[in-house]
Amino acid sequence: MSLLDSTPAIARRTVLAVAAASLALFAGGAAASAPPPAEAYVQANVQVGLALLNNHTESTDQKREQFEHFILGLTDMKRIASFTLGQYKRTATPQEQEAFAAAFQNYAVAVYQSYFAKYSGQTLKVTGSQQRAPGDTIVTTQMIDPNDRSGQQPLEVDFRVLTDSGRYVVIDFSVAGIWLALEERDQFSAFLGQNNGSIPTLISHLRELAKTYK
Repeated sequence: MSLLDSTPAIARRTVLAVAAASLALFAGGAAASAPPPAEAYVQANVQVGLALLNNHTESTDQKREQFEHFILGLTDMKRIASFTLGQYKRTATPQEQEAFAAAFQNYAVAVYQSYFAKYSGQTLKVTGSQQRAPGDTIVTTQMIDPNDRSGQQPLEVDFRVLTDSGRYVVIDFSVAGIWLALEERDQFSAFLGQNNGSIPTLISHLRELAKTYK
């Protein structure tokens, strides 16, 4: 005979209620311990990029190719390119927009690799997140250098993550408070302002800049 069989009906209901409440608390605690999806996405994927740069068994060209594949899977490059054109997108022809998007992608991959390479040997630690709007989250992280003995605060690197049809994509990231896509938009607008709004001139400029990063 089980304990419940020998327990009066009221006591049995009490036991069951306490058990159910305990299970609910346990489930709630487990859910609370799981990081929000955007945080988990950044933690897992950015760590992959750092691991690629830390791989000393591959050649430089192989690592560059692998990193390009990684960064294009992590980000929405067309969306970022469109954003960085700012007001000049309205006057650009569809052909100019397509050519700019291709040149920007080549340039951005080189820039992102340059940024990430600075943190080679470090690990990423997600410290929290803030939702700007539904499906739009800022994930805050720190780059942890295991060899740093200075006692200074780790560098903060934040990521803006959008949910696009159930898929997470990064559309910008900041280093020490400077958002890269915003910075690029300001620089491109200034350049276009000095060059009669010529998108082809900006495209040529980006191609030259990409070479310097590589």
